[in-house]
Amino acid sequence: MAEAVREDLRDGELTWLDATAQAELVRRGEVSPRELVDAAVDRIERVDGELNSVITPLFEKALAQAADPDLPAGPFRGVPMLLKDVLCHSAGDPLHAGLRVLRDAGWVEQEDSHLAARFRAAGFVFCGKANVSELAMSITTEPLAHGPTRNPWDPARSPGGSSGGSAAAVAAGLVPVAHANDMAGSIRIPASSCGLVGLKPTRARTSLGPGHGEHWGPVTHEHVLTRSVRDTAAVLDAIAGMAPGDPYTAPPPARPYRDEVGADPGVLRIGFRTERPGGGPVHPDCAAAVDGAARSLAELGHLVAPTAAAALDDAEPMAAMATVFGATAAWELEHWSRRLGRRIDPAELEPMNALFAEQGAAVTAAQWLGAMDTAQRWSRSLAALWEDELDVLLLPTLPDPPPPLGLLAPSQDPEVLLAETAARIAFTAPFNLTGQPAISLPLHRADGLPIGVQLVAAYGREDVLIRLAAQLERAVPWSEARPPISA
Repeated sequence: MAEAVREDLRDGELTWLDATAQAELVRRGEVSPRELVDAAVDRIERVDGELNSVITPLFEKALAQAADPDLPAGPFRGVPMLLKDVLCHSAGDPLHAGLRVLRDAGWVEQEDSHLAARFRAAGFVFCGKANVSELAMSITTEPLAHGPTRNPWDPARSPGGSSGGSAAAVAAGLVPVAHANDMAGSIRIPASSCGLVGLKPTRARTSLGPGHGEHWGPVTHEHVLTRSVRDTAAVLDAIAGMAPGDPYTAPPPARPYRDEVGADPGVLRIGFRTERPGGGPVHPDCAAAVDGAARSLAELGHLVAPTAAAALDDAEPMAAMATVFGATAAWELEHWSRRLGRRIDPAELEPMNALFAEQGAAVTAAQWLGAMDTAQRWSRSLAALWEDELDVLLLPTLPDPPPPLGLLAPSQDPEVLLAETAARIAFTAPFNLTGQPAISLPLHRADGLPIGVQLVAAYGREDVLIRLAAQLERAVPWSEARPPISA
């Protein structure tokens, strides 16, 4: 339990300060790290019963770390955050990955991942683990292991997935920043659903070590969800870069990403598209979000025009991704069976993941390599757009608004879920295959729900996205928006 929290730390002004502003208060000596963490714990205890975003509280540990004079003096010293409960693990803390078998076994990791260590070195304090779909395989956050996380804008709606716990907590003001990862849209989809900034960095911008060089083949990207562009940029500065043993790394930036916030992006060639990959219209609210963003960008002086982006209509890469995900599910089953010291039966997984694992077990090495070859050849055809035609591609993040809870729940028919999931990742998953940086921004709302738009830049050009996102943040500000469920 949190200790008594000063009244001035309960007020909305502190609650809605971003991580950069909270860290500045600590630097100026106006607030202590312990007071920041106390206030965050208080918010989680008061509000999260309505959301179910924090599945593993780490309150006592966090309060002790915040009071420790040896807390690292990084750029975010004392700022509370959450870790998504998959992949990025912290020493001595539970990790469930949305799996009932890990929850029931009381699984605890013994070391920090490189990413967790970098978060710590930056001064962040881990207040808990955020809910995640089983094995991060779903675009909603409704695992059987921990139950559904609810969207703070409408508790009957999904917060997106698989980083839905992180997104709901940041959107509701429980913490200013939370870890997230993205295999087919799992940073950008919750950002869109909950009204946040969600940057999927360039492939290998952040390390997956020491446990992994790649994860799920080439598609996994690690970062955070935030409420401001400057937080997104500054956290990337703190965690980016190669670690020993990484198989490859993204090209280094010309200067710190935080220096791109407020920098003039120049006149950019921006192409936009609202038609679904493969044809057909997106939901009118999602089309309106893109159209509104295109108008704003044109008013800012950019060269904005429709583009076909025809490579998005190719069905081959999505088939390749299905092969990757199936093989991954089979590997996850073997991986956790080895670590637990007993065979996990596919029946212990949620039905869609059990189906994935069954299909993946039949994938041959030749089929896997063929899927990778298909993805790489297609990636070249899509990435050529940035060589020849444009600097930024503007797309819907999602083809539809946040769905009702239950529509994509694991209790649904797994074949239907696979089809629904494929349709809803059609704008995000392509850039996990190409490895390009892509950001979702909360530029639109309809019927009380956030609707994000996605901006995509060339490989290695997060600087372009951060400059442009910061320009839009000034032109179409979103920081005053508050969801009905909030601290």
